Amino acid sequence: MSDFFQNGRIGTLHNLGDRPIEELEAELLEWSKQKPMCLVLPCLYSELEGPAMENIVDELSKVPFLDEIIIGLDRADEEQYKKAKKFFARLPQKHSILWNDGPRLKAVDKVLDEVGLAPQQLGKGRNVWYCLGYALAKGRARAVALHDCDIVTYKRDIVAKLFYPIAHPTFNYMFCKGYYYRAAGGKLNGRVSRLLVSPLVRALQKVCGHNDYLDFIDSFRYALAGEFSMSMDVVSSIRIPSDWGLEIGVLSEVNRRYSDERVCQVDIADAYDHKHQDLSADDLDAGLSKMSTDISKSFFRKLAIKGEVFTPEVFRTLKASYYRLALDLIDRYHNDAVINGMTLDRNKEEETVEQFTQCIMRAGEQFLNDPTEKPFMANWSRVLSAVPDVYQRLLSAVEADEDDI
Repeated sequence: MSDFFQNGRIGTLHNLGDRPIEELEAELLEWSKQKPMCLVLPCLYSELEGPAMENIVDELSKVPFLDEIIIGLDRADEEQYKKAKKFFARLPQKHSILWNDGPRLKAVDKVLDEVGLAPQQLGKGRNVWYCLGYALAKGRARAVALHDCDIVTYKRDIVAKLFYPIAHPTFNYMFCKGYYYRAAGGKLNGRVSRLLVSPLVRALQKVCGHNDYLDFIDSFRYALAGEFSMSMDVVSSIRIPSDWGLEIGVLSEVNRRYSDERVCQVDIADAYDHKHQDLSADDLDAGLSKMSTDISKSFFRKLAIKGEVFTPEVFRTLKASYYRLALDLIDRYHNDAVINGMTLDRNKEEETVEQFTQCIMRAGEQFLNDPTEKPFMANWSRVLSAVPDVYQRLLSAVEADEDDI
């Protein structure tokens, strides 16, 4: 029962596993009358043809409490958009598809670009940003949740557990992060979290000294989880990154705006597995190499905002501290794997750490060479101020695509 101690900065909602999902859904259905809930699904068209999405849609079709589902569709031509409409048509809930590559939404993006507020980088962050803007434009939802579309072990429990802390009428949470144990197929997963984020946060604490923000990040059991929920009041006020630093960037914004008492994490799955990125050792602008570089920069930017001074010497010290801490953690992961009858390739683990070490130094160089980089997209309050009819433009573009194509 030690797992149920509340000894972290934020509230942790554990999963006993003995409450029927129907019981949770019945409560959420009742609460949805006062607090409509919207689910955002950022996806690539290729994921519709992958091993996970068919089951995700089947499971979501059974969820009774959702007011709407918003699907952000990336990398799709017109024919693929038509196929996506048919693919999602069996959802019984109201649902909308943002065809991000279509001419109408590109026209909206051009309007924002003319005032310097359009996202400058393609990817998940941009997709999520437009989906959240569309949810604000609809004006119905009071709570929103988001999860990835490549979860091969997906069950609808994930949606209920994500929304529960935000929707409960007596809870005080504004933001909730999902977490889960990253193991499948007899091996430990979650390489970026295990081998980059955990040792990097602790190395930064050693090099920079005790830091409230780093302590906050270290409170999350899986800071890189792509599953989270929040009040719509949060949506309009936070800025999110357009690069691979999305998850850390969102946590940074939540930490900036809300006290720990308004933030929690919830156990959403007994088993979780999804598509795994390649390490991309030969291409630092792809796969886990690109991801780890962006994540590292997101930490450096946040700490700089808080007054931390970075120099080449600091990054060299950080590199040495990170490398030693990461190697020590591999010993712990190995022991954890062995006692659970799993395998852990120590050579690959150390190769990954060596690659991440290079990415940390690369992130440091990029940070020093371009301190004016603006990775965060504007919050929607600012966008609405600059383009007062932006919500109507979004609504009209999505509606026209649905009607005409």
